[in-house]
Amino acid sequence: MPQPEPWLRGTHTDLPAVLRAVVHALELAREDVEQACAPLPGESLHLRPAGVAPIAFHLRHIPRSLDRLLTYAEGDPLSPAQLHALRSELDSPNSAPASKPDLLAEFRSGLDSALGRIHAFAAVDLSQPRAVGRKALPTTVAGLLVHCADHTQRHTGQLVTTARLVQAPPSQ
Repeated sequence: MPQPEPWLRGTHTDLPAVLRAVVHALELAREDVEQACAPLPGESLHLRPAGVAPIAFHLRHIPRSLDRLLTYAEGDPLSPAQLHALRSELDSPNSAPASKPDLLAEFRSGLDSALGRIHAFAAVDLSQPRAVGRKALPTTVAGLLVHCADHTQRHTGQLVTTARLVQAPPSQ
């Protein structure tokens, strides 16, 4: 019998409710991504059925966007390395495609890092103002953390749907 979703497991009760919800959303994303990617051969991670973003993009974008959002939540600007990583989330047509083990390793490592960083907000006033991007758009620590959850879930859903499309037999 499968486990209930992370938010129904009674875990992370030491965290305030907002942080617990974010952690549970990232844990669910990890489980959904692992399940969707498990049966896929590596080359299918780079397919673009109907022109949608490939699974490889989402495997890079999820951890890299979490890194950027958490940097803003911590009150810091993005580094040149983060900006370079942003520009390289979609494979260049001139570069060799990343392997499935490498893509999954980056995804897993990025989620592990994000989860650790989220725990550090347990003692922070979540209503503190923060700014996002070059335009310094206003938000709060809580706004950024909640966006970590909903943005990750959005891209996880796209990844899962794309995985189903690349597994589907060709139409007759």
